[in-house]
Amino acid sequence: MQSNYVQQLNPTTNTMPQAWLSRSHAVAMQKTLATKTQCSGIGVHSGKKVTLRLIPAPVGTGIVFMRTDLPTAQASIPARWDTVVDTRLCTVIGNEQGARVGTVEHLMSALFACGVDNLIIEIDSDEVPVMDGSADPFMFLIQMAGMAEQKTHRPAIEILTPVEVQHNGKWARLSPAIEPRFSFEIDFPQAAIGRQSYSFALSQDTFRNEISRARTFGFFEEAEQLRKVGLARGGSLDNAVVIKDAQIMNADGLRYADEFVRHKLLDAVGDLSLAGATIIGHFEAYCSGHAMNNRLLHALFADTSAWRYVSAEALAA
Repeated sequence: MQSNYVQQLNPTTNTMPQAWLSRSHAVAMQKTLATKTQCSGIGVHSGKKVTLRLIPAPVGTGIVFMRTDLPTAQASIPARWDTVVDTRLCTVIGNEQGARVGTVEHLMSALFACGVDNLIIEIDSDEVPVMDGSADPFMFLIQMAGMAEQKTHRPAIEILTPVEVQHNGKWARLSPAIEPRFSFEIDFPQAAIGRQSYSFALSQDTFRNEISRARTFGFFEEAEQLRKVGLARGGSLDNAVVIKDAQIMNADGLRYADEFVRHKLLDAVGDLSLAGATIIGHFEAYCSGHAMNNRLLHALFADTSAWRYVSAEALAA
């Protein structure tokens, strides 16, 4: 079912800040939401109803998930590259007490594109609701809550030299650039997808208009296999593009002619947001996925010569 969230927004009253169009914009102040907001939906794998609450947080908090169905001592899970514990079907974060939250990438991509730095995310299950399979509902939720500027500059990570990871012909790379840019290419044997590529400079507007409505996708035969092992119980044509015998099963078709590669970009924005700061650099990937995206962040932070934290004063110079 195609979302109407974007169409409901009035651009003349849109108060969300522009994200980063250049290096200098990274000197913007940190932000959180102006008010609490919440939504409910279905977990794509569990099939369970999930309630999600977004709560404003002070400077220095970062993005932190809180499992309200668990004891307080076990509940807190920071959304960071080094708390990722599983990447097989989605990005899953966890803590030392064994608490987990999966399918964080769509929500994280929306928060990152909108410039949300500090937030508590209360969730009463182990999976972020899939909503319509895109980041669009979360963009709408953030818009309705509004933004609050805080009194500390947003951190930034400047890429100084290229960092790349490869596996079985697939690869992902970060290289120096004057702005946050994302480029992706996919190549599927299925005729319904084929070879697609897309590139964009990350800003709130470009993400919302070009990327946010791209839905997750999968193959009918694979979905049947996943259900047999207790996964994809909440998956449906309402929250995914499903391909069967080279045909799109969704009655309303695709939202973009190249929706598949745009969704891979959406996932990549969410995965790289786990760096915990704006990355001033160019992310490029060929047939990458959640696992390789996270491996790239591990490789980046392991090579201290490839990046640096940049002060607001240096960026403004």
